[in-house]
This record gives sequence, structure tokens and C-alpha cells, in this order.
Amino acid sequence: MEDYNKIIESLGVRFIKAKKINVVQPVTIENFYDVENTVILVTSGGVGFGKAGKETFAKEGQILFIPGGKNVRLTYGTNAKLSLTNDEFISRKELYIQTHSEGSASSSDSYSYVTFEAKVFNSVNFFASLDIEPFVIKNDNINYIISQILHETNSEEPGKNRVVKLKTEHLVIEIIRYIVNNNLFVEQLATNSTYFKDPRLIDIFNYIKENINGDLSNKVLANVANVSEDYVGQYFKMLTGINPQDYIEYQRMEEAVNLLRTTKKSIRDIGRDVGYKDTAYFCRRFKMMFGIPAGKMRRRESLMNI
Repeated sequence: MEDYNKIIESLGVRFIKAKKINVVQPVTIENFYDVENTVILVTSGGVGFGKAGKETFAKEGQILFIPGGKNVRLTYGTNAKLSLTNDEFISRKELYIQTHSEGSASSSDSYSYVTFEAKVFNSVNFFASLDIEPFVIKNDNINYIISQILHETNSEEPGKNRVVKLKTEHLVIEIIRYIVNNNLFVEQLATNSTYFKDPRLIDIFNYIKENINGDLSNKVLANVANVSEDYVGQYFKMLTGINPQDYIEYQRMEEAVNLLRTTKKSIRDIGRDVGYKDTAYFCRRFKMMFGIPAGKMRRRESLMNI
């Protein structure tokens, strides 16, 4: 239990957004992907994930949790007969889902969602590092916290941003408690508690974060961890389950998404800021990871902020 406390204490939690959504037309997204974590509280109908014919649905009063960095086959609404790529969905999103204020007062499929970032030592996406599938949560306390976050985001009361921050931190803690109390992902949590205590690995994480646009070759990382160049890749993968260059690309793309959402920089400048000198290569890798071009990722955030 002490290991879990240390992980929770090391977490940097950041609220991203929260919305109430009506499903206009049920739809399946074959390759949904986002860098942030998402909790979806179902008000009516259902939201599901998984292979065709074997979907798992969160029903009314339940929550679907989608870890950041996970490619998911996601279904909005029950009885969905339409299937789209993430790119196709983003291009015509308003045809399928609408914010509650834009849609009708009632819908056979509706839900609320909160997206957030949760990073250990402000470097590693905690839930992504577990490498787990989405899962359904049945917990009234978590439902209530989500409702509180939605209420605060729509209020004009002084201090609302501080309240949202605190409640989002509470939300993350309750999700971790739910995982621990229900003995979910025991092996993954044990692995994480081991490598998050390794000071050399933490040094590597921090160096990557602070030098995301620089030289992050295995030779450089070996110097940071004070191990041999031949060993650093094996060492990193032994503890984390992935090789360092795959981790670095994920971190670079995560930062690219953040810059797309928070700045007006050009795609070329964003690529350079995250370590890609070749803009065309950056764009290819971005689309390969997220299923949509970088420009459409920006459009997704600005069009409806859904």
C-alpha cells in the first residue's frame, strides 16, 4: 500500500475539459485515440469498446474509463450501425454527437465526460504506462465527483478553476483506489511500483521531458543513466516494457498535441519544437499514431471543443 501512496503523491494531475454530450446518431470509431485519459459517465443508453460483436458496454449510471495513449474501437450509443475511422469522425463530428446545449433536451444516448492528465513526476502518463485496456467502473462516489466537476465548469462562482483542479485530483485518486480495491491490473501495478522507484530511470524520464526537441539517442540516455549504450535500451525496456525510442516518440507526439491545442504555431514549427526536423516525416508519424492529420487534430479542438 505504501508504494501506491508514493505513486499518488508523485502524480501531477491536470484537468483538460468536461462536457455533457447527446448522441445524435450512434456510431463506432474504429481507431479512437487520445493522449489524455477519459472517463465517460453514461446518463442514458450506452458507450462501448472492443472488437465487433464482442463489445463491452457501460450502461446507465456506469463509467467507461479509457486510458490515455490507447487505440480503441469505441462505440457512442446503442445499436450503432455506422462505422468510421477517427479521421472521418472528426471531419463530421457534429453529425454524430453534440454538446448538451446544442442538442435536444433529451436523447436516447447521452453521457458526461471528463478528460485529464495524470503524470508521475510530471513525466510519465501513469495510466498509459500500465498498458491496460479500457474498463467499466461501477462506483457512485466517482459518479458524484464527475457530476461535481461538470457543475463547477459551468458555474461562474469565484475560485471555480481551483475547485475543478481539486476535484479532478480527487477523481484520479478514486480511480486508483477502485483499481486497487477490486484487484484490477495487479501485475501492471506491481511493475510500475518497481520502476518508479528506480532513480536512474526517473533521471531518464526527466531528461527526455526537458530535452524533448533535442538529441535523445540511446548514447545520450546512457550517459544520463550512467550505463553503457549497449545496455540502456535493454535496461529501459526491462523496467517499462517498451524500448526508449518508442517512449520518446510517444512523449514527442503528446507534446505536439498539447501545442496544437494551446498555441497558434504552424505545423512545421510544432514539429521542430518536439524534435522533428523533417515536417513531412513528423506529419506521417502523427497521422500513424492518432489516425488523423495534425491539422485536423487542431480543428477537432477548435470546432466544437468536444
